[in-house]
Parts: sequence; structure tokens; C-alpha cells
Amino acid sequence: MRVPTRRTAVLSGVLLGGAALLSAVPAWITTTSSTALGEEVSVTVTGTQAAPGVTAAALVVLAASLALGLVGRAGRWVVLGSVALGGLVVAASAVLVVTDPQGPARSAVAEVTGVVGPVGEVDVGVAPFLTVVLGVLLVVLATAAALGAGRWDGRSRRYDAAPGVGATPVAAESSEGAVRSAGSREPAGDAVLDERDAWDALTHGDDPT
Repeated sequence: MRVPTRRTAVLSGVLLGGAALLSAVPAWITTTSSTALGEEVSVTVTGTQAAPGVTAAALVVLAASLALGLVGRAGRWVVLGSVALGGLVVAASAVLVVTDPQGPARSAVAEVTGVVGPVGEVDVGVAPFLTVVLGVLLVVLATAAALGAGRWDGRSRRYDAAPGVGATPVAAESSEGAVRSAGSREPAGDAVLDERDAWDALTHGDDPT
């Protein structure tokens, strides 16, 4: 399994999460039923109606993928776990609709016609199958990213200090220390000159005090 970089994991998570969110917009199920007056109507069920868990999980995946570019070494495991869990919910919610479309169809028919009962033939579109694939890909992405997360930097590079910034105080301190050292040698030189002046004065018969 190829290990993605942090940047690749973030972009892939955002793309897959956004695609899963959009996959719940079109119609997943279409069916027909009759009203209380015997009039036949066509009922369409979107993904957000048939599987509301897909929308919620896709939003979690989007937020977690964006956070992956900001968190540190410890937080990335929580974020990747959220991406994997979101992918599982996306796939499982779509699988439930594909395997049992009658349930969402009956609920939609009852809401439209006001009649609770059997429905006609139920047609399942392509969108829920695509959603299952997207959910599985999210789980694979989170697993691959977890395998390579130890090789990533601790945090995003945007938070790193600029090169050379940390060395400035040291250089300034070194310069200040050099100035102090030079200044500390000046009194010793003055003391030597004062002693010589005193001996010269005594030699000439003067009292230096």
C-alpha cells in the first residue's frame, strides 16, 4: 500500500468527503404508488432522505481532513480515526439502502400520499453504489495515512520559525559579552598608569598624595 504525504492525505480527504456529500443529492430511489383517491403518483427519494447518515458523516470527514493539515503528532491519530469512522458510516448507510430500498420508499410514499401501505416497483439508481465506493476509499485513505503518519513533520510547516531567527539573541548576547570583556580590561590599564605616575612624582621629589 502506497503511503501518502500529509498534503496528499488532506487533499484526498477533502475531495472524497466532498464527493460523498454531493453523491447524496441526486435521486437514489424511484417508485410509484396510489393516493387515497386511487391516483397513481411517482415518488422520488434522494440520498439525503434515504440515508441522512451519509450527509452527516461526509461533513465530519471534510472537517477532519482540513484539521489534518494543522494538528500535531498526537492529534493526527484522532483525526485519521474520524476520517475512517466517517468513511464506514458513509458506506454502511448506502449499503443499507441498496440492500433494502423498500423501507425508504415506503416512508417517502407515506409522506407524499398520506397512505401507508405497499409500494410499486422500486428502482435503485447509481448514486448509492457510488457512495459505497467513496466510503470504502475513505477507509483505505485513512489506513494508508496512518501507516505513514510517523514520517510526517510534527506540525504543518507554516508554523515553523523562520531560519536564523533563533540565532539572533545569541549573537547579540555574544557581542554584548565581548563589549563587557573589553570594558573590564580598561580599569586594569588605568591602574598601571597611575602607579607609574606616582613613582615618577616621587623620583622628582613630589608627594603624589
